[in-house]
Amino acid sequence: MTVAADWIAAARLKTLPAAVAPAIVGAAEATRVGMFDWWPLAICLAFALLVQIATNMANDYFDHIRGADTVDRVGPERLVASGRISPTAMLRAAIGIFVAAFLIGLSMVAYRGSEMLVVGIAAIVFGYAYTGGPYPLAYHGLGDVFVIVFFGLVATMGTFYVIAGQLSFATFLLGLPLGLMANNILVVNNYRDKETDEAAGKRTLVARFGRRFARQQYGWQLALAYLCLSAYVGINRSFWPLIALITIPIGARLIVELRSLEGAALNEHLASSARLLLMFSALLALGIALS
Repeated sequence: MTVAADWIAAARLKTLPAAVAPAIVGAAEATRVGMFDWWPLAICLAFALLVQIATNMANDYFDHIRGADTVDRVGPERLVASGRISPTAMLRAAIGIFVAAFLIGLSMVAYRGSEMLVVGIAAIVFGYAYTGGPYPLAYHGLGDVFVIVFFGLVATMGTFYVIAGQLSFATFLLGLPLGLMANNILVVNNYRDKETDEAAGKRTLVARFGRRFARQQYGWQLALAYLCLSAYVGINRSFWPLIALITIPIGARLIVELRSLEGAALNEHLASSARLLLMFSALLALGIALS
């Protein structure tokens, strides 16, 4: 592979729907209330993508340093562990992209107010602390909380707030399902890596409670996501967003498949979970805009 291809692989493109989905749904909700603007959407989308990529690269570095990525790993090859990118270069890239995200995020402060500075710094700090720092969240079973909060609630409600200058319970009902679906990507990742995570002392929820718990978590998170959508529709009395329910058969298939897959076969399941999130969010955003 070329150097450019290595860095593209380090960005983990399959995980990026988790950054895109909240921005487009938050913007759609702003459109529904008559407050849409392209510029703040572009800022929020760029910030979210950069934080996601930087978090992925920091994860690559810290999982190697902490021994979670080894030759026994069945997931996609990690760039630091394989020797294709040096640990120093990966850490510098992660920090550099976090800094770029901060600088872009300053535009949100200028556009909406100083409260966005707190939100932006928190997202960056927790992105770094996902596997880095003295108390890495992923190593203490808190990675799921981070994903649901920041890649669901904060990202969706934050995008809506930057555009519209207000918050609502409706945006909470939109952000929570996106966070739950994004977290299902993490559930599959940790489900696949259970043994190597345990050996490295990475106490994810799957490592703590087992694969049966993870399968139940995956199913219940999907169910709650669709329940939140139904609640949103009930509150706003508009049925267009229900077009996102056509993704239910895909979700049901993924729940069933998770029971029988293992090893490298879970890599495609992870990608399918990301595609489900992107499809759900695109249809949801379309339905909101139409309403």
